Amino acid sequence: MNNTYPIIETFYSIQGEGNYQGHAAFFIRLAGCDVGCVWCDVKESWDANKHAERSVESLLQEVKQTAASIVIITGGEPLMYDCLALTEALQQAGYKTHVETSGAYPLSGKWDWVCVSPKKFKAPLDSVLIKADELKVVVFNKTDIAWALQHAEKVNSTCLLFLQPEWSKEKEMLPLITTFIQENPTWKLSLQIHKYMGVR
Repeated sequence: MNNTYPIIETFYSIQGEGNYQGHAAFFIRLAGCDVGCVWCDVKESWDANKHAERSVESLLQEVKQTAASIVIITGGEPLMYDCLALTEALQQAGYKTHVETSGAYPLSGKWDWVCVSPKKFKAPLDSVLIKADELKVVVFNKTDIAWALQHAEKVNSTCLLFLQPEWSKEKEMLPLITTFIQENPTWKLSLQIHKYMGVR
């Protein structure tokens, strides 16, 4: 069980995506990822060796300096690590724990919300998809919508379904996504509102 984690950054901000869009949240961004998305906006997260380790206690103390009630563990790919120690400490202190993952690694930790954003570059595990509270698929080209439908068949019946245009392709993909959602209203639109706001 990990008691330290490689950390890229920590910050208190607004969740800009998915079901909790608009909610205040404290973000802990873990370093390390081998999924390799070509459009990744945090490529500096890929090499964990470039980032210092921090203890669970130091992270918890930083969270306590804010008014946050939600802590989002993101990356990189956070499930490359055993997240049990970190999530247990956060929950014991009264925080809701959320994870943002590609689903490419087994689910570890204690989570109040699991957001799976599967990527074509490394297939998600069925064992993670079935536990997702939220499936959020980034749409970079037209074929990504069909790919999203394939993965929607693997989640549980209460999982929320989101399509999100990749930031650099938003003007191109948004009309396609809008039409699809109008024809398939079980799906919802996710936009990266933090980028419109100019915050992290």
